[in-house]
Amino acid sequence: MTRRSFHRAPEAERRHELIAATLDCISELGLKGATVREIAARAGVTGGLVRHYFETKDQLVAAAYRSLIASLTEKAENLTGDPESRLRDFIVINLTEPVANSRSLSLWAAFISQVRSDPVLGAVHREGYLAFRDSLQGLIADFRAIRGLPADSAICRQQAIAINALMDGLWLEGCLAGDLFADGELIEIATQSIEALLGLSLTARAGVAG
Repeated sequence: MTRRSFHRAPEAERRHELIAATLDCISELGLKGATVREIAARAGVTGGLVRHYFETKDQLVAAAYRSLIASLTEKAENLTGDPESRLRDFIVINLTEPVANSRSLSLWAAFISQVRSDPVLGAVHREGYLAFRDSLQGLIADFRAIRGLPADSAICRQQAIAINALMDGLWLEGCLAGDLFADGELIEIATQSIEALLGLSLTARAGVAG
């Protein structure tokens, strides 16, 4: 366990540090074990300072979940290059470190167990899911357009839902039993499956249907 030493920091930086410490605690100790005292100790601050930024533990946990989901959406939104490259990179990013590892699995398990019973976490989950799916839908729309195919929202939405579900399943397989797969095997499976869903090759030249 890493405990940060205290230092004075701007408000945004301090909030970020508290959220990071919260995610560390939850990944190792679960939601119940992530007490305000433990979070404060890991962040190198007092419990009173934690409550200065977050009135309750529930507020801090919700902020941590929102930050976790936002980091995934940000990765999808910040992809660069042509549409084929961005879609291929999307696959790789979501099936490799640091998105796919035991820490991510522990965090997912902790939060997902509460989204049906906690309205606040449920709302954060829904908001995050839609943002992530919308980013994927945009990637698909760009990819279809460059291949000269219709990129209307109905088609792209359906394909985004299907691809998101596929990626979720492969991500879970990799996190739970990554040692059962050869290096790059899940990425290859994902690529082939997504190509089948799209009816297009991810490596074909622009304007040439797969």
